[in-house]
Amino acid sequence: MRFALPHTFAGAALCALLALSALPADAGSNRVTVDQWGRENSIATTQQGHRQRISITQNGRSNLALHRQDGARNRVVVGQSGCNNVADTEQGGARNIVGISQMGCRNDATVTQGGHRNAVGVIQTGSGNTAKATQHGTGNVVLIIQD
Repeated sequence: MRFALPHTFAGAALCALLALSALPADAGSNRVTVDQWGRENSIATTQQGHRQRISITQNGRSNLALHRQDGARNRVVVGQSGCNNVADTEQGGARNIVGISQMGCRNDATVTQGGHRNAVGVIQTGSGNTAKATQHGTGNVVLIIQD
């Protein structure tokens, strides 16, 4: 399946988020990588500590991804393609990053972050998509691109 991002800025933002998620982690950091294909897949993860990584790829219909992280310098990257997908992420701490890419229809991304210098990037293509980001603290950044 081929996806074309309509704007150069959107492509650059997605590349930056993916590059940040690939940064090496300190020894002792935990990584969760899940690839799901098909229908009715779901994943829920919880991590505590520093430099934790979650990477989720879901391709299909009616998928669900829920995440909770507490600590600093944690990363969540979710890529979903298909319809009716949901990515719901909550982070507490400092310098955490969430990157969500949803390609399809009727997708929903909700991100809540508490702390300082956190970043959220959401890219959604298709129709009927919804994105919501809530941040508490200082120096936080949100980028949402919808097409």
